[in-house]
Amino acid sequence: MTDFTEEDLDHFLLNQVDLRHRLVSKTVEEVQKIMKDLTSEVSNKDARFLSIANSGVHNNDNVKDQPALLSKWTALLRGKYAFNPAIQVLTPTLFLISVPVKGLMGYKERRTRQWRYYSLTGSRLLSPVREPEKLHQWLELESFANASQEWQDAAVAIEGDIVPSKVATVFREQLEEAIKSCSLTGKVSILESVGSVVRVAVETSEMQVEAELVPTVELMNCWPKKGRWPRLLKRWPSAERARCIKSFGFNLMATSNYHWLLSFSRAEQVLLGSIDEDGGCRRKCYRVVRQLKEDVWCPGNKPVITTYHLQTLLFWTCEKYPGARDWRNLRESVLQLARKLLKCATQRYLRHYFVRSHNLLKYTNTNELDDMAKKIAEFLENPGTYIH
Repeated sequence: MTDFTEEDLDHFLLNQVDLRHRLVSKTVEEVQKIMKDLTSEVSNKDARFLSIANSGVHNNDNVKDQPALLSKWTALLRGKYAFNPAIQVLTPTLFLISVPVKGLMGYKERRTRQWRYYSLTGSRLLSPVREPEKLHQWLELESFANASQEWQDAAVAIEGDIVPSKVATVFREQLEEAIKSCSLTGKVSILESVGSVVRVAVETSEMQVEAELVPTVELMNCWPKKGRWPRLLKRWPSAERARCIKSFGFNLMATSNYHWLLSFSRAEQVLLGSIDEDGGCRRKCYRVVRQLKEDVWCPGNKPVITTYHLQTLLFWTCEKYPGARDWRNLRESVLQLARKLLKCATQRYLRHYFVRSHNLLKYTNTNELDDMAKKIAEFLENPGTYIH
């Protein structure tokens, strides 16, 4: 067995991980500027959509009356996130971008009708549309105390439901016009999509990347019933930190035809941003495993495991090992996280961190998972071959 030392890990972080970070940072900066210009142009034509510059708590009039929450959000992001919180880097060449919407205020979760008997064109069906899965839900106009008249439009709503595929279609049409208006046809092109996700290819100075732009309803100061968190008797995160995280609410993203996807991206950003306040090595461990995943275990533009899966796995591991002493040895932490990833791939199971009844690997390619599991097993037999 070829092993590795803490010195090998420091060298790996300096020469491999930091190099990746610089390259991705440059790419994200370019994509961020382009997307700000495009979404600002879309917003000028259709006020229901906002620029990604307004993502986060800045897109909520209720929160603007709460300076404590605003300052808390700003403090949490300061020095930790150089980029807009709307942009999630799934791989170095695949980004998820949340486009905030406006005009839906005063959300209150309510018990909704189980079945919908309409098609996406609004015609009546004889059999019902299937129920949403664990991480999805319907969204009714009645859920909002104040919904602007524009959301009653048949272009985005049917029988009182705001339909994500319709919202995405309207956004896509506006985006096509914005690309022309902003003279970005040489840099941005819309790709064919499966479902309602709006996919674009973006030419940067280093490479071509793909971005998925998703209209997003940002909901502050409320937490969905499906998100049964924090769990009883768990020491990580602290009760105070958990209350802070839940105050930032959640999102509903237009990623499918009828149902809105629950997203906890703000909560995850806050959780990750404060993950080493006790002086542990969790973030370093995450970055090392992410690099190995992208270089060796699961490379490519559309990998079966993304940084989101790794981040979720890290949160579960932190919950199981909450103490600072559990995260003092970087070498052992890296091997521990690799073993947990191997277990997830082998069992084809990774619980969502906030909605634990949902398996994030439910629809993943099992052959790709098996291939990744084999590579991780080979790494664990001779880790020094990969980290040197």
